[in-house]
Amino acid sequence: MKTNEGVIKTFIEAGITRGFTLPGLGITWSLPAFFDRKDEFELVLARSEQSASVMAQVAGKLTGRPGLLMAQGPFASSTGAFGILEAYFSSSPMVVLTDTSCYDGFAQHGVYQTMTGDYGAGDAFAVMKTMTKYATYATTPQEAIYGTQLAVKHAVTPRQGPAAVVMRTNIIKEDVPDHPRAKLYPTEGYLRSTPMKPDGDALAAIAEALKTAERPVIIAGNGIYMSRCGDRLSRFANREGIAVASSYHGKGTIDETTPVAVGMMGNWAAKSANRMVQAADLILVLGCSLGPEYTRFRDEKMMRPGEQKIIQVDIDPLQAGWVLPVDMAVTADVADVVGFLLDQTGVDRARAESRKSFITALKAENRYGELPHYKTRPGTVHYADIMRSLDGFLTPDDLLTLDAGSNRIWATSSLPLRSPHQLVAPGGIGGMGWSTPAATGAKITCPEKRVTGVIGDGGFVMTMDAIATAAEQNLDVVYVVANNAGLGMVRDNLGNKAIGVNFGDHDFAKVAEGLGGSGITVTEADQIGDALRAAHARGGPVVLDIKVDPAASHRDCSDYDDLPDNVALK
Repeated sequence: MKTNEGVIKTFIEAGITRGFTLPGLGITWSLPAFFDRKDEFELVLARSEQSASVMAQVAGKLTGRPGLLMAQGPFASSTGAFGILEAYFSSSPMVVLTDTSCYDGFAQHGVYQTMTGDYGAGDAFAVMKTMTKYATYATTPQEAIYGTQLAVKHAVTPRQGPAAVVMRTNIIKEDVPDHPRAKLYPTEGYLRSTPMKPDGDALAAIAEALKTAERPVIIAGNGIYMSRCGDRLSRFANREGIAVASSYHGKGTIDETTPVAVGMMGNWAAKSANRMVQAADLILVLGCSLGPEYTRFRDEKMMRPGEQKIIQVDIDPLQAGWVLPVDMAVTADVADVVGFLLDQTGVDRARAESRKSFITALKAENRYGELPHYKTRPGTVHYADIMRSLDGFLTPDDLLTLDAGSNRIWATSSLPLRSPHQLVAPGGIGGMGWSTPAATGAKITCPEKRVTGVIGDGGFVMTMDAIATAAEQNLDVVYVVANNAGLGMVRDNLGNKAIGVNFGDHDFAKVAEGLGGSGITVTEADQIGDALRAAHARGGPVVLDIKVDPAASHRDCSDYDDLPDNVALK
C-alpha cells in the first residue's frame, strides 16, 4: 500500500466519499489512488481553491460530516483559506488535505512554491495551525495515514471545525512499510464516541426557571442549526409562549412567521428581537456564543448581567460565559435540552397566552414582518422587492444561500423564513464571494433540494468560476445577482465621501452564457417572481442579473436606533 492509497482508504472508512479539489503537485500525485477507487469516491473539480474550499465547508455545514478540500500547499493555505476560516468560525466539520509542495531533495534550497518552513520557504503547517482545530505535518507514510484518521476525529468532535493534514510531498507515492513501528489500525475505532448527556439537575433548573419567568426569551444559535432541532424548539416555545430570537447563525432555524418568533438580533437585524431580549427577565441561550455583533456590540441596555437571569447552554464549555457573564452554564447538546423541555409539563394555558400577547404587541410596535415599498430610479429595483419575491417563492424543498453586504442584511432582517434550516449563510468571516460556490456545493451535497443563491455584483465577480463548475456537473442552480454596480454597504457607510466603491454595470447574463449556463436580466420589481420560476424551470445554472438602484441602502432595514431607557415589562 502506498501513502495515497492509505489516505483515501481512511476517508472511505470514515464515510467521506466526496472531495472538492483544484489539484497541484502533491495533490496531483495523490490522485491515482482516487482514480482507482472512483466507484466509491466522487472527486469534484472546482475552478479555484477558493470555490473548492467553500464547497467543502458547505458540505460539512449541511451534513454534519467533514467536507473535504484537497489543494496544493501554497494555495490551500492562501486562496483556500477563505472556506477554511469560515469553517473555523462557523464550527463546520471539514478536513483539508494538502502538501508542502517541495521537490525531492530541494526543500532547503528555496525552490519555488515550497511550503516546508525552511529558509526561503513558506510554512503551510504554521498557516494551517492558525485556522484549524487540529493540524499535523506528516513526514512518513504512516504519519500521513494516522494523521488523516485524527483529522477526521477532530473535525467531528465538539466543537466541530476544520482539521488539516500537511504531507511532505515526497512521501505521497511511497510504500507504507509492511511492519511500521507505529502500527496502523482501521479508522472506525478512532471515531467511536458516546454522546454527552446533560446534567439532570441542570435540566430541571432550566425548566423551573422558564416556568417562573414572566418574560422569558430563547436565543437560538448555531447549535440549533447544526443539531437540526428547530422544529422541536418551535413546538416548545409556542406551547410555553416563550419568544425566540436568533443569532445570525440561528436565523431561520424556526418558522419566523410563528407567534413567538421575533427575528434576528444585532445591528443589522430586527428591532423586535433586540427589544424582546431587552425586555426579558430570563434569557436562555442555546448554542450561541453571544458574540458582540449579536448584542449590538454589548449595548448595556440590551443584555444586563446581574439584572436579567442568563442561562447559556453549549456543547463546548468554553463558549458559555465567554463574552458575557452568566448565572448558569450548562455543557450539553442543545438538542438534548430542547428534547427534555418539550417532554416536561409546561405552564398553564393562561400564562402562555399572556406571554404571547406581550410578544404580539412588541412585534406590532416594532413592525415585525413589514416590508415597505421603495421608489427606485427607472429600470432598477430595490432589495426589498427581491426579498418580497423570495418570500413568495421559497418552499420547504428550497435551500437559500446568502453572501455578504447589503443583500445579506436585507435578507436576514426582512425575509421571513418559514421552513426551518433552509438558510445556508456565511457567518464566520462572512466574506464576499461565498454564496455562488456555496450554492453550487449545496446542490452537489443535497441534489434533491431546489437551490437559489443570492449575492451582490461585487461578490459574484470574485467567485463566478463556480458557474462553470455547476455547468460541468449538470447542476440546476439559480444565482440571484443583486447588481447595484458597486460595493453597496461600503458606499452607504461612506455617505457623501464615497470613493473606491463603484463598478461598471456589467451584463452578468452574458457572463453566465460564457461559463456554460444561461442568464436572465431583470429591471422591474414585478418581473422578479416570474424570473425565479422561469430560471428554475429552465434547468442548468442560471444567473438572474437583477438591476438594483445604487441608492438602495442597508440602513433602511438595520437597527441603529438607540434602545429605550425604560424596559417594557408590562
